Amino acid sequence: MLPVTDRAKISRAKLAYLIDATAAPVCMIAPISSWAAAVSGVANDLGTGVTGIQLFIKAIPYNFYSLLTFVFIISIVLMKFDYGKMKTAEINAQSGEDLGALKGSETTAGNSKGMIIDLVLPVLALIIVVFFAMLYAGGYYGKTDWIGEENIGNLIGAFGDTNAMIALPWGGLAVLLCSFVYFILRRTIKFKEMGDCIPQGFIAMVPSILILIMATTLKTITSNLGAAQFVHDLMLGASASLYSLLPAVIFLVAIVLAFATGTSWGTFGILIPIVTAIFPHDSELLVIGISACLAGAVCGDHCSPISDTTIMSSAGAQVEHVEHVATQLPYAVTVAAVSFVTYILAGFINNWVVCLAFGAVLTVVTLACIKKRTAN
Repeated sequence: MLPVTDRAKISRAKLAYLIDATAAPVCMIAPISSWAAAVSGVANDLGTGVTGIQLFIKAIPYNFYSLLTFVFIISIVLMKFDYGKMKTAEINAQSGEDLGALKGSETTAGNSKGMIIDLVLPVLALIIVVFFAMLYAGGYYGKTDWIGEENIGNLIGAFGDTNAMIALPWGGLAVLLCSFVYFILRRTIKFKEMGDCIPQGFIAMVPSILILIMATTLKTITSNLGAAQFVHDLMLGASASLYSLLPAVIFLVAIVLAFATGTSWGTFGILIPIVTAIFPHDSELLVIGISACLAGAVCGDHCSPISDTTIMSSAGAQVEHVEHVATQLPYAVTVAAVSFVTYILAGFINNWVVCLAFGAVLTVVTLACIKKRTAN
C-alpha cells in the first residue's frame, strides 16, 4: 500500500494507524484465528459450563472497542478530517512537504509487468499454507513430536495447542519458495532481483527486531514483579461494591495491564480466570466481563509503544515508531473513552444491540464535536 498512499499524499503515520487499527481488532472478533484459539485455551478448563470457543463467540458482540474502531475509521474517513498530531502529519503530507517516511527507507519502484494477481495470489497462498501449517503443528492430522493424538480431527483443539514458532516460519518459507517459482514462470521479476529482496527485507526488520527484544525484556521484568497477583487481588477487592460497574472496571484494568506489558495475549491470560471467578457462570455479565477483558487487552496493546503489533505496524508503513505511537494515541483513546461509557451501560442493561448502537452513535457524535472544535 505504500506506493498507493504515497501517490494519494496520505502520510505514513496515517497508513500505520490504519494498519494497526485493522489488525488486532479484526483478530479479536474472528472465530477462526490463533487469537480465538488462545482465548479458548485459557477459558476451556475454568468450569464455566461452555467451551472456550463458545465463550469467545458469545463475547464478540460485546467487544465494543474492536467494533467501534471500525465505526471510528469509517466515520473519520467520510468526515474528511484529522486531529491531534495526525492532523499535522496529514497537512505536511498533503502539502507535499513530508510524508513522514522513515529516514533511509525507499519505496520500491513499480513493475510494468505486474498485475493484481501477483499481489493477491501470494497473500492468499500465505494465509492458506500457514492455516494448514498451524493445524499440523497442533496435531490435527496426527501425532507429532510435541502433540499427542488428542487433537486429531479437532479443529479448535489443534489451534489451541499449535506451535506458532514452528508453523509460521515453515509456512512462510514454503510460500516464499512457491512465490520464487511463480514469478520466474510469469517472468515478472528476475531471479537475481528476487534474491536481492531477501537481504533487503532482513535489513528493514533489524530495527523492529531490536525494539521487540527490548520490549520482551520489559514484559518479563513486569511479570516477575508479580503483576498478575496484584491485578487479581485488585479485582477481587472491587467485585463486592462495584458489581454492575465491573465490566467497565475490567476494561480499564485490561488497558493498563496491556499497555504496561505490551501484550494482549498475556493480559487476557491473566484476567480471564479472574473474570470467571467473579461472575456466576449462567450470568450475562460473565460474557460482558470476558468481552471487556478482551477489548481492553486489544486497546492497551494498540496504544502500547512496546507492543509487537504497534512495532510491526510502524515497520510496515516505514514510519518512525515514536511518530506512529504519538499520532495514533489520540484516536485510540477516543474509541476507548466511548467504549468505557458503553461498558458502563452494558453492566446495567445486558443487551449488546442497544449498547452497540449507543456506542456507534456516540462515536459519530464525538467525532462531529471534535471536528467542529478543531475547525474553529
